[in-house]
Amino acid sequence: MIYLSFFLTMVLLVYGLLSVRDEKKGHVQSRLAKVTGSSEAVFSEPSEEKEDLPISKRLIGPLWKSFRRSFRKKMKPENDQKENNLELKLLKAGNPFGMTPVEYRLIQIILMVLLPVLFGGYSALLGGSFGADITMGLFGAGIALIFPKIYINQKIKARNEKALKELPDVLDLLTVSLEAGLGFDSALGKLVSKQEGVLSDEFHRCLEEIRLGRTRREALTGVKERLELDEIKVLISNILQAEKLGIGMVQVLRVQSNEVRDQRKQRAEEQAMKAPVKMMFPLVLFIFPSLFIVLLGPALINFLEAF
Repeated sequence: MIYLSFFLTMVLLVYGLLSVRDEKKGHVQSRLAKVTGSSEAVFSEPSEEKEDLPISKRLIGPLWKSFRRSFRKKMKPENDQKENNLELKLLKAGNPFGMTPVEYRLIQIILMVLLPVLFGGYSALLGGSFGADITMGLFGAGIALIFPKIYINQKIKARNEKALKELPDVLDLLTVSLEAGLGFDSALGKLVSKQEGVLSDEFHRCLEEIRLGRTRREALTGVKERLELDEIKVLISNILQAEKLGIGMVQVLRVQSNEVRDQRKQRAEEQAMKAPVKMMFPLVLFIFPSLFIVLLGPALINFLEAF
């Protein structure tokens, strides 16, 4: 009860401080509005929109942003290369929840503190020994250490699989657009506007980088780095080679589309060939014993009763 009262007191205190800050901000804005003669407050946000926001965004959101800023100032990366590798890995995963490298490390630290306490506390509540509590705490720390990495790797794998599934349709749309007379950048823009998905997002990022001054080669190389797929690497390499040698882009994309479809067909056949081997274990371990019990059980009972 004491801990609950303390928690509620802290929540109300923080909420009160934020309310006072907003009130002072509104007072300053109203004075600025009087000076400028404007009927609207300067640099103000509509109060109606603030009131419509949930408590998580009005209270927890500012606290999280403040905590993140202070953490970014204090937590300096060990080296730029490691920070760049982490940022690239998050980009490969599709930036889940808009996560930055700083937020990723912050979440890791929070889990490293929280999970050992939860696991150790749960063991203590069950009446475990001190050694068991320490073991459970270490187990929680291990989970906190590896869980973010496993989650990011799974997101990367799922994103790559989705991109591979989208690739044939994307190539067809690019081919049709180029045959209609559009340039390559315009064809990418048509793809981005007509289709949604991983490849569409990547090519949208590619176009934005080109507009910001990067060369087409650099932007397409970035796509190749963010998608760990051999098909994408071959596609980007062929596009860059065709651009360099002056080969028709339509022909390159059509050949690439046929190859991708052939590879997808081969993968499906490979999975079909692996299915009997994968089914062997559950058949031997679960289905055959049950089948033998049903078929031979009555005969065995009759045999035992006869003797």
